[in-house]
Amino acid sequence: MALAGILTEAEIAAGLQSCQAADSFDYKTFFAKVGLNSESKDQLTKVFGFLDQDRSGFIEEYELKFFLQNFSASARALTDAETKAPLVAGDSDGDGQIGVDEFQALVKS
Repeated sequence: MALAGILTEAEIAAGLQSCQAADSFDYKTFFAKVGLNSESKDQLTKVFGFLDQDRSGFIEEYELKFFLQNFSASARALTDAETKAPLVAGDSDGDGQIGVDEFQALVKS
């Protein structure tokens, strides 16, 4: 998995453990548990590229829905409310998607 070069298996497991139940995903907690909030801008750009599944240069709502599955194929999909929370928080320009600069700011918030 591409994220394995940036995050450890233990970090990924801790992040996924924190949000197994529906409606338990909190992006700030998840970013802290997996250690993303302490990564460099360059590393976050790499993570962003991995999360941007369609290579559009943005993370859209449908990509956020399956956010956890980027960390483990067996992870659950996010609920609609869980999907909207990071989108609303990260979309600083109001275009309905998260660009790389917005993603870096969201992770560091």
